[in-house]
Amino acid sequence: MATRPEHHKGPVTLRGSRVPRSTTDQRLLEGREPAGWVHSDPWRVMRIQAEFVEGFGGLAELGPAISVFGSARTRPGHPTYALAEEVGAALVGAGFAVITGGGPGAMEGANKGATEAGGTSVGLGIELPMESGLNAYANLGINFRYFFVRKTMFVKYAEGFVVLPGGVGTLDELFEALTLIQTGKITNFPIILMGATFWGPLLDWLRHTLMAEGMLSPGDLDLLRVTDDVAEAVAWIVAAQEERRGSGFSATS
Repeated sequence: MATRPEHHKGPVTLRGSRVPRSTTDQRLLEGREPAGWVHSDPWRVMRIQAEFVEGFGGLAELGPAISVFGSARTRPGHPTYALAEEVGAALVGAGFAVITGGGPGAMEGANKGATEAGGTSVGLGIELPMESGLNAYANLGINFRYFFVRKTMFVKYAEGFVVLPGGVGTLDELFEALTLIQTGKITNFPIILMGATFWGPLLDWLRHTLMAEGMLSPGDLDLLRVTDDVAEAVAWIVAAQEERRGSGFSATS
């Protein structure tokens, strides 16, 4: 059998009609090359890698932090916006940086509370058609193209999660955090739901439908705590932090 021409692109072997007619260097230096290559999957891998590097580099020295989730649609003057401000300020007062999605609404409220309390106020923005950039109260901001990179930063650099009333995005962040803890993928950090009236029907459904059908273990719901009291929420977070420090665990280990 005749030997077929071969071309190697790293670990990839190309033969026959798949062998390119030009070299990588030739294509790199060709000024008239179409721009579509920047949207190909191999290039996306590099872009994803760059986002991880930027996120890790920007947050590596953040120190103890709490991720605060909540609706982008909550307007200033709404009770939930005021609650977010109170949460942000109280977390800073307890020695934590505050991480949000960097958008408007409850996220802005938490960033505002943290900034006005003199703390580190982080906004992790996402490229979306309806978003207009980071809110004005994030004093450390990173914008991401990819949701999964951004979600990694929410989890990696947080020692707890405070979840304010919100919609689909907030539920996504809540259940992802819960799943990671429930499956042992991350350490058991506190997940605190602010607003008993808002979250009560969801917890009832989880308890009386999912758990009744055997789709949840009894201990799963114990991973969630509900309160209307910001001081109580922060006290739970501080107690969890002290417990981790007593066991020698580091949030970045």
